[in-house]
Amino acid sequence: MAHISTLSRQRPHRSQSLIATLLALGALHRQRRALARLDDHALNDLGLSRDAALREARRPVWDAPGNWHA
Repeated sequence: MAHISTLSRQRPHRSQSLIATLLALGALHRQRRALARLDDHALNDLGLSRDAALREARRPVWDAPGNWHA
């Protein structure tokens, strides 16, 4: 059985990488939709205005922040 450290150094198969990317993009899409559904109290707790939340929610899924990793 391979150790975790050995597995983490192995390069994933291209199809696994594609699947992981698609799953991450799906998660980003769901998070943005959830952000759009938050009420004003929840947005205030996050320090976001309704306009800022809706702008973020309208971004296309391929327009991920620079610090976001799939």
